[in-house]
Amino acid sequence: MKKVFVSGCYDILHAGHLQFFEEARALGDYLIVSFASAEVLWHHKRRKPSIPDDHKRVLLQGLRMIDEVIITQGHKEGLDFEEDFLRIRPDFLIVTEDDKYGEVKRKLCAAVGAEYTILPKTPPRFEPVSTSSIVRWVQAPTEAPLRVDFAGGWLDVPRFSRPGEFVVNCAVSPLVSLREWPYEKQAGLGGSGAWALLNGRNGVDSEIDLGVGWQDPAVIRETGLCVWRSGHRPVLDFKHNGDFLSGRMAIYWTGTQHDTPGIAHYPRDYDRIAQSARIAREGALHADISKLAEGVNFYHAAQLDEGMEPLPMLPGSIARKYCGGGHGGYALYLFTDPSQREAALATTPPLRPIEPFCRV
Repeated sequence: MKKVFVSGCYDILHAGHLQFFEEARALGDYLIVSFASAEVLWHHKRRKPSIPDDHKRVLLQGLRMIDEVIITQGHKEGLDFEEDFLRIRPDFLIVTEDDKYGEVKRKLCAAVGAEYTILPKTPPRFEPVSTSSIVRWVQAPTEAPLRVDFAGGWLDVPRFSRPGEFVVNCAVSPLVSLREWPYEKQAGLGGSGAWALLNGRNGVDSEIDLGVGWQDPAVIRETGLCVWRSGHRPVLDFKHNGDFLSGRMAIYWTGTQHDTPGIAHYPRDYDRIAQSARIAREGALHADISKLAEGVNFYHAAQLDEGMEPLPMLPGSIARKYCGGGHGGYALYLFTDPSQREAALATTPPLRPIEPFCRV
């Protein structure tokens, strides 16, 4: 009887594990599966198992391709199963192509005459997942804010970043979910950052890979009215709950979608953009709506220089600008007080209210 031995954490079982067990079992007559105990898992990875060891053992024992399950107690990194392996003396030790401990495992196999076998990757029957991706999915929020950017846009793009300058933005409600999205798509409100968060991903790297900046996923994850330092990665300068903006913000759909990657190469005045952020930062720091509006209007002037159509100043509004990179999408409007916003909402149907969103 040929005994096959495999080891792992198997902390959250998924279809990829079952496929591995089936392929390993096919190489012999008797499959032994070992997994690290809760104590070992904490010792090596500083985390708790998803379920108690005895529950995990019963789950594994219930799989038709597994003949024996062992809970290992060893503290050698990569060889927590060594004592059991030497006792059982299996014929095969099966590992995957990404095994990190090949050298020490080969020596262990040589000690008992076992064959160290790397199982080649075969096409998965399902979309591949990992334990960490499952954990991120479970922990992902069910709702997320979008964002409006006040000033300093493009200074979050690594190739346009400027040391000592800032990006000013704010997370806003109504919130979105994977089922409910009460906004236009490709709208300049950071929807891709919200979508990444809702799916358990950190969108910073993906946004940078697209050739755009990190401000969307950064503020959507952080929430609140935020001032960030311009740079290659998000560094928070300071944060405000944004309560002074309540009842004073609205967005207007321009009628055309927004494409940030498609306009990233456009020429623009980065000096003027940086100056707009310095002004808006003062407004955020002192909760001063007038100063914040000054920075927003300064940025709008930079957008006009870039070739965007002028946005009308609505009655009662004190600032406006295109959201995101502009050339479509939503436009942001600021108002002196809630009554002025209500009057504008009544006379301008495409205008819709938004509120600052801050998760404590």
